[in-house]
Amino acid sequence: MASRIAQIRLVSSHPEVYEPCDDSFALVDALLADRTNLLQHQPALCLELGCGSGYVITSLALIVGQEAQYIATDINPHAVKVTHETLEAHGVHAELINTNIASGLEKRLKGLVDVIVVNPPYVPTPEDEVGREGIASAWAGGENGRTVIDKMLPVADTLLSKKGWLYMVTLTENNPSQICLQMREKGYASRILVQRLTEEENLQIIKFWRDSDSQVVEKETKQCQFLQRTWSLCSLSSIYSRF
Repeated sequence: MASRIAQIRLVSSHPEVYEPCDDSFALVDALLADRTNLLQHQPALCLELGCGSGYVITSLALIVGQEAQYIATDINPHAVKVTHETLEAHGVHAELINTNIASGLEKRLKGLVDVIVVNPPYVPTPEDEVGREGIASAWAGGENGRTVIDKMLPVADTLLSKKGWLYMVTLTENNPSQICLQMREKGYASRILVQRLTEEENLQIIKFWRDSDSQVVEKETKQCQFLQRTWSLCSLSSIYSRF
């Protein structure tokens, strides 16, 4: 039986809140692709960093079930309100917190979160656009789209439990293989669950998990590097085919 996910017609909206788009759909598709593992994982606490419209955290709650506890954060107060409305429309619940990434939650949640999902601001932009109020906070990622991502990774490492998993959206310009290497140094293996080539972006949804087996980590990191090179070539081919 197909797993339920959030229905677009029930997702609330606001002019200053990022609506579900290709990146949101790819992240939820990754969760669906990993559904069997998620259910076997039996997470007790799930967290979304940057909940936007609430499409992803609502879908995660519908996939995993209400046996788990859910928390979602966003720096945009309008997003917190919209996420509340989206959750309510689907009959699921999450604790919603208006904060930057997980500021103020580190002590409370340290080492307790079993699943983190994040669709970060990954679009390369001038640094002065990062952290602006309103909808721009959803996409402005600074140089190489990495400014906010590089702030989120150590936060995720702090909050994840020993069995914790991180699902994250990345763009080819973010250098996903470097992100995998960076997480490898912290003891994480990684795997690209979903790749999506749109008219504007090459998206990869990467899953990270704690793994002390260096051979496994090495294998998964090489996969990230190989797939990134492959997708870079696909992107160039797509560009040339237009001429």
